[in-house]
Amino acid sequence: MSDESPQPALPVLEYLRRQLDGSLKPGDTTHLRYPTAISRLLGLEIVAVDERTAAVRIQADPELHSNQQGTVHGGLLCELADAAIGTAHSTIIQPGESFTSVDLDARFLRPVFSGALVATARCTHPGRTISHYSCDIVREDGKTAATITSAIMTLRGDSAQGR
Repeated sequence: MSDESPQPALPVLEYLRRQLDGSLKPGDTTHLRYPTAISRLLGLEIVAVDERTAAVRIQADPELHSNQQGTVHGGLLCELADAAIGTAHSTIIQPGESFTSVDLDARFLRPVFSGALVATARCTHPGRTISHYSCDIVREDGKTAATITSAIMTLRGDSAQGR
């Protein structure tokens, strides 16, 4: 008979830091779902994380991600930014809390045809309920392809249930 009890869930930031530095152990968990289903589907990868900031990368493939003109679809850029912003905000979410996007505003600056894209999100206003984020998506050549802003609402109590 083992005296080992289940390990308590890690805070999200600690969990993601361990994931990035390779020190995540079998049985380590957090109260949110990582990796997310959409990240697995699209091949999104968290490459940096800190409190209220995160960077997420995707390898853009024109066979998978392009529109009629052969450029990466703007919706994919929005999803990449949303993933970075959501990851950044998740670092401060406590058990029993949840969050949701209130809006997302995209400014497309130059086209993307293929290659690595990195979306880096940072909090510009850390509110108790509504926080604001800015996210730049940068191409392999170092040029910014899009800038996205978003407001995120933290949900608590009954509002956070079932999410």
